[in-house]
Amino acid sequence: MRGVTLIEMMVVVMVIALVVSISTPSVAAGIDAVRLATACSSVASFLNAAATRAERRQRPVELIVSAPDNSLRFVSTDAGSYRELKLPEGIVLEGVLGAAGEDPESARRWLFVPGGTVPGIGIRLANRHGGHRIVRLDPMTGFPRVERVEKK
Repeated sequence: MRGVTLIEMMVVVMVIALVVSISTPSVAAGIDAVRLATACSSVASFLNAAATRAERRQRPVELIVSAPDNSLRFVSTDAGSYRELKLPEGIVLEGVLGAAGEDPESARRWLFVPGGTVPGIGIRLANRHGGHRIVRLDPMTGFPRVERVEKK
């Protein structure tokens, strides 16, 4: 009759611990990449909703992008038209493009006017593992698109 010794069991546990410790960073990076892609999709949908609301309701909509709060909001004169999007844990609103000369610590504001041109906004998002994306609202088409920012 043969059994498993304590030494053999400890070697197996050490090998398992080694494999887990090696794979954990790549799993965390993968989860952060998915989180960033989801956040970009949410921001694009949010920008599209603000532009669509202005056109459909024929009322101006104010978009407020706040990097310190890590959030986006829009409000209109319609009753109950306040919407807010908080970015998930680990995703940072790194910057806003198309708003030169303003204080980066303050909230940026744009106005969507019915029948008017959509403002050319770019919102730069980042995660903890160095992933960067820009969600741009195209002033010609009015539709948002997500761009990858290549590492230099």
